Amino acid sequence: MKDFYSLSDVADMLSVSKETLRRWDRSRKLIPIRHPINGYRVYPAAALKQFEALGFLFDKAAALRPTKPLHAYKSIELFAGAGGLALGLEEAGLECLMLNEIDRDACATLRCNRAKWNVVEGDVAKVDFKPYKNEIDLVVGGFPCQAFSYAGKKLGFEDARGTLFYEFARAIKETKPLMAIGENVRGLLTHDNGRTLAGMISVLNELGYDVIPPQLLKAIFYKVPQKRERLLIVALRRDANLTFHYPVPQREIYNLEDALKAGRLFKTDVPDSEGQKYPPKKVAVMDLVPPGGYWRDLPLKIQKEYMLRSFYLGGGKTGMARRMSWKEPCLTLTCAPAQKQTERCHPDETRPFTVREYARIQTFPDTWQFVGSQTAQYKQIGNAVPVNMAYAIGQEIVRTLNAYYAKQGSETLIEVQDAA
Repeated sequence: MKDFYSLSDVADMLSVSKETLRRWDRSRKLIPIRHPINGYRVYPAAALKQFEALGFLFDKAAALRPTKPLHAYKSIELFAGAGGLALGLEEAGLECLMLNEIDRDACATLRCNRAKWNVVEGDVAKVDFKPYKNEIDLVVGGFPCQAFSYAGKKLGFEDARGTLFYEFARAIKETKPLMAIGENVRGLLTHDNGRTLAGMISVLNELGYDVIPPQLLKAIFYKVPQKRERLLIVALRRDANLTFHYPVPQREIYNLEDALKAGRLFKTDVPDSEGQKYPPKKVAVMDLVPPGGYWRDLPLKIQKEYMLRSFYLGGGKTGMARRMSWKEPCLTLTCAPAQKQTERCHPDETRPFTVREYARIQTFPDTWQFVGSQTAQYKQIGNAVPVNMAYAIGQEIVRTLNAYYAKQGSETLIEVQDAA
């Protein structure tokens, strides 16, 4: 356990906003101190003991034993991207019979790394899933968040037509898997005041699936050195009587140093690769930002010149002119490494992260190659599900399916004994 935790660390660990922490500070519920070395506001570990109910923060996390599948579990994946989710599920023991993706470069990346994978390139609406009926255990995919047109109080399958979620639901309807898992961004929870998510659950219910309460997973708790969040929607076929548990959060948090240097996550330093560069004018500004700092660490005159109108607007805008720190997890990677609103500058060198650094932060292995232009490679990596988090999800899928098939075997054995 660390001696001190930053404001961002504690907000992530307790699933509260930074403003909530500041309010707790004012009410004296949780009081920060100044770090003895860098002077930043931090929370001593002892002050967090009041949250002992969240035991994984303080107790030694039980190492989850890898669970091997009882037999080869089959899946299909929609909106597969560059393969972060597929790779994590493969490492957990699942076999993907088909992956669909419309982006040409992402499809080339999938084929480059896994020649055996059946990559179906093109519009998902044109894919026939019927050949996989009763042949797979899982349908999985990260469909985009799109609002529905409402008809009455309860949304049905046909009401979702015209959205990519409809295609995800159609794959489920045509294949009848035991499980279906959709992953999405936090925003789906509040999209259209929650009606979009409620509509999706209603559609899955109509198709014969029970949806357990959706949960937001924080990547930092699953061996990912990045403050990324993904929402999971887990649907279980009603007649199968399945039980699924979300991955148990792990206490150990990995930082940017773990991602880019030899140590706990990788055996070697990150390999050299190409990457975007800052123009000279931006270099001159970013040179003034310390590790872990952002635009407010600039001299006042340069703050105003760099921020323009944003300087006078409300909000912290903490992503602007932001330099990462070695000792903290990276902020969520975006599809481009040098966007002004979501800057992700290297801790020591005044430049954006390279392609391979991006991949390390997403926990892709160094052997995983990305195809396409530099811009396309950044986009593929930025959109991916972190591999280590996908593995943690995959392990829970395997546990669920193992329990189901073990029970089926026991019931079959009982039937045979009764017949005898």
